[in-house]
Amino acid sequence: MSSTIDPRLLRAPPKKGLRLSWADERFRAIVWQVLIVSAIVFVIWWLVRNTQHNLEVRRIATGFGFLGREAGLPIGESLISYTPRDTYLRALTVGVLNTLNVAVVGVVLATIFGTVIGIARLSKNWLVGRIATIYVEVIRDVPLLLQLLFWYTILQSLPGPRQAINPATGVFLSNRGLKLPFFHWESAHTAAFGAFVIGCVALWFVAKQLRAKQYADGQPRALWPWALGLLLGLPIAVWLVLGAPFTTDIPALRGFNFSGGLNVSPEYFALLIGLVTYTAGFIAEIVRAGILAVHQGQWEAAQALGLHRGQVLNRIVLPQALRVIVPPMTSQFLNLTKNSSLAVAIGYQDIVSIANTTLNQTGQAIEGIAIIMGVYLTISLSISLFMNWYNARITLVER
Repeated sequence: MSSTIDPRLLRAPPKKGLRLSWADERFRAIVWQVLIVSAIVFVIWWLVRNTQHNLEVRRIATGFGFLGREAGLPIGESLISYTPRDTYLRALTVGVLNTLNVAVVGVVLATIFGTVIGIARLSKNWLVGRIATIYVEVIRDVPLLLQLLFWYTILQSLPGPRQAINPATGVFLSNRGLKLPFFHWESAHTAAFGAFVIGCVALWFVAKQLRAKQYADGQPRALWPWALGLLLGLPIAVWLVLGAPFTTDIPALRGFNFSGGLNVSPEYFALLIGLVTYTAGFIAEIVRAGILAVHQGQWEAAQALGLHRGQVLNRIVLPQALRVIVPPMTSQFLNLTKNSSLAVAIGYQDIVSIANTTLNQTGQAIEGIAIIMGVYLTISLSISLFMNWYNARITLVER
């Protein structure tokens, strides 16, 4: 016996009109949204009006015109040329570069160190595993500011330049910082570095083309000759064409201090050590959790194929674990960058330190705080965008 369904019963029920009654759910939602938006707008308006009134009463000028005035601010270390006769804008630029210097180097070192510690926690060697566990548990429970002060005190208690620790030729560690051999950077080195960057981009396109050809005909193609030529051969060729300059600068003791070479100040060194060791403790746990998230069957299948533990970890487990590791790792990169603002506690002149001195000298407190917020917001958004892009690249796509 066949039964037919009335087509009228398949139609969507008619939409109810909006009723101006508190019993109507949509009406209540609209009212609450209007009230919340109105409250936010009122608070913002009140803050702006109150700020303008206070500035007028105290006769404090506003605006960023002070950036063009002479700073008269001494800065101990900078990546670009700077003198106290330069403007506040250049002084703040030095602060931004100092912050980026700590953040970029710290992220790279913390990632490497944290990955090693995370893998060590999973080691079958009892001593290695326990040492890694103790490190993680201790380093994460001690406040970062206390760790920075600890490392800075240690570096300040080192012997003077005449009794400096000399572990290798041209390397000196004293209370003046770390002195390392360096070479004079010239235009040829800049050109060679540019060639290396171009080679990286070209290698990416070549790898993409070779991968597409392999998918088409199933024939694997070696990438290492291209990598050798683009990443090593091209920069060396550019360097040789421009004269191959290479003059080493070895630090040497002159009087009561060292001259020449690369100087790593105690403030920068202490800040870098503190940030790297602290953040590495959290990264280690993220790496360990990512590795444990890979099913044990992956290990067993790879070992059944004759791969040893290092090959399994490097070629099978870590590539899959990255999909779990990358999202929380982004938060740690952001935390390291923002934690670098604690540099003011040990005298390292980053953007926070220089901006604070600037607003004390000029009285432009609102502009100074806005500059600090803008710098950290820009850096954080850049890190987030890059890590989100990378996470999307390695996300497993179901077929």
